[in-house]
Amino acid sequence: MIDFLMDALGMLSLALAIAYCVRRHSAQSLDEASLMPFADDPEVARRVEVATGKKINAVAPEEPKRGWINMEM
Repeated sequence: MIDFLMDALGMLSLALAIAYCVRRHSAQSLDEASLMPFADDPEVARRVEVATGKKINAVAPEEPKRGWINMEM
């Protein structure tokens, strides 16, 4: 019986913690957050825009600075 109560208390606290974390977010901000992984690659961002119809604010990759070498690891 005590195990059941502890499990129920754990599930309740998890649900309350999730609700607390997302309470200030609007549907638009959550939508933007879901598209964020595609924002650093303009080509992928264009493909996702075509597929979903949602605007992604893509950022161009940073150009190497003069005199600096980009090494492949």
